[in-house]
Amino acid sequence: MNHTAARTYRAVHWLTTRLQESLQEARRRPDRGDVSTTTVIIWVAAVTGAVMIAGTIAVVIAKYNGKLNGL
Repeated sequence: MNHTAARTYRAVHWLTTRLQESLQEARRRPDRGDVSTTTVIIWVAAVTGAVMIAGTIAVVIAKYNGKLNGL
């Protein structure tokens, strides 16, 4: 349990530090520009496609797992 608590604390500390640094950078350089809507759509489509492919592979492996044991 102590390991888990220590890891969780480190992860939260890292995320908090990273967020604070990002906000400071945004305040320092407000002209960074925005991500275009097209880029967001492309990323969402790519991630959705990857998740669907991985899910399909997992379903097929689960379905034929008994038959694949002899290979």
